[in-house]
Amino acid sequence: MEDFFKRVQEHHNLKLPFVVYRKPNKSEVKAILQKSDELIFTSEFKEQGFVFSPFDNTEKSILIRLADAEVMSIENPILDTIKADPQKQTEASATEKQRHMFLVKKGINAIKEGLFKKVVLSRKESVTLENKDPISIFKRLLGKYASAFVYCWYHPEVGLWLGATPETLVKIEGNRFSIMALAGTQVYKNTLDVVWQDKEIQEQQYVTDFVVDSLKPSAESIKVSDTTTVKAGNLLHLKTMISAQLKPTANLKDVIYAIHPTPAVCGLPKKAAKDFILKEEDYNRSFYTGFLGELNLDAITSPRSGRRNIENRAYAITRKSTQLYVNLRCMQLVNDKANIYIGGGITESSNPEKEWEETVAKSLVMKSIL
Repeated sequence: MEDFFKRVQEHHNLKLPFVVYRKPNKSEVKAILQKSDELIFTSEFKEQGFVFSPFDNTEKSILIRLADAEVMSIENPILDTIKADPQKQTEASATEKQRHMFLVKKGINAIKEGLFKKVVLSRKESVTLENKDPISIFKRLLGKYASAFVYCWYHPEVGLWLGATPETLVKIEGNRFSIMALAGTQVYKNTLDVVWQDKEIQEQQYVTDFVVDSLKPSAESIKVSDTTTVKAGNLLHLKTMISAQLKPTANLKDVIYAIHPTPAVCGLPKKAAKDFILKEEDYNRSFYTGFLGELNLDAITSPRSGRRNIENRAYAITRKSTQLYVNLRCMQLVNDKANIYIGGGITESSNPEKEWEETVAKSLVMKSIL
């Protein structure tokens, strides 16, 4: 274990690109270490590797290409489990609160004027770091958020990002794929048996309907699950799973461009909400609310067992597998500061004070491990 993390640390010290990550509810921690400091982009999503994409879908996606990298993994590393010290957690300033509430009010007014039905508005908060070592922060994230996609990503020309995101953008294996619609937030209080307000239920329905409608040109056999309440860190969300099959004429790029950014991180209709965000938010989201993950890696699956299938059990099938996650609950390390990014969905019935409180609750996901 020490050798694994030491190797990642050395790579960082050499200012070479890498990503180290663990998928939700898995024990394997994987590292992909790029051998050069080249900045590589992808727009077709046909290569094998790890992709890191910004919120603005007109900007380029960055690729750590498997062919130019060393891959390592480790099972069940022993990790620090830390308890947050509430007294050490910095609070956002009154100015930040006023600024965010003013932005939310602008969003509500735009909805009432008919510009869009929903918009996701966010803010950036800077926290001074006591511990600036990204690998130890990554280990803390691993120890605290077992059910999230936990990662540490670095490129010398772009920066260093860490996160523990609860939201899958898309998983594709062969021609079958699934998409998670996640929306609505409330603080977890020791039970999943909670009442959701109309605002959150409506917000969740917007996301689900958008995904289903957007997929119709490139997918068939679309199925929508029941909506359930799920826990992510100290928060609860509403989740619906949408599964489908790629049409013979479609590919991964079609699906990505159809759904990203989803109403869960942007709004509805997408273009009007995105234009409002780019104009009115007083900072650049960069990779926050973008997506990241494994691209076209080989996945080996065994055939289903059954009487008719006995002779086939010895054969495994290799398919291309892509697992992409929305970059939420994340931060960027810059010198001695961590920039934490948080936001929330705004509808006509939103309350600016409550929306502010939601961003404060979400900020604790990252603050609790610093």
